[in-house]
Amino acid sequence: MRDRRFYVLLGPDGAGKSSVMAELARALPGWRTLSTDDDLVAGAHGLITRLRRDVVGEVLPELGRAYSADFLAQLLGAAVVHLRDQLERQEPGTPVLMDSYYYKILAKCRLAGLAAHPLYAWWRSFPQPRGVIYLEVSPETAWRRSGEGARLNPLEHFGPRPEWFGFEDYQKNLRKLMLEEVGGLPVTVVEERSGAAATAAAVRKALAA
Repeated sequence: MRDRRFYVLLGPDGAGKSSVMAELARALPGWRTLSTDDDLVAGAHGLITRLRRDVVGEVLPELGRAYSADFLAQLLGAAVVHLRDQLERQEPGTPVLMDSYYYKILAKCRLAGLAAHPLYAWWRSFPQPRGVIYLEVSPETAWRRSGEGARLNPLEHFGPRPEWFGFEDYQKNLRKLMLEEVGGLPVTVVEERSGAAATAAAVRKALAA
């Protein structure tokens, strides 16, 4: 798998990955962009879209009460396996750019209270990318993009409600854990830019390097 052009686009919440992936899907017609975002999930995989919405709408608001962190990890694991399956279905010569892979989900599971879990070793056995492109964004910018917390879900901040200090602390910890997870891979950091088009152009440059 290391022989194929397979890269992962990674970043904290509010980094603009979804918008950048959409830009790149248009700008790189020869590439396959893989994501669990609604606009990039193929019609045959509507279950992934529904699962994502149900996790945000039903599981996260009741996390720690009606649902455990173990249960959350099992549901999020379905998205991880879906991405792996989609990767393995691609023709060997097709370059692939994937959104987050298991790296961000694993980090969020750890921040939800699962310091260790049998799923982690399994995920880490999945095919590794040739490199990771990390979209840097300051917590201040990400907070502003979230409508100052109005559009956050419980897996994007610490505390019972979205407040600045809980968000900032969560995002700093998320960044640390994600970069720790990809520490053995080549990582290219794309510094914060204004707008998805400028960020996508920087990612294209990194992919061409």
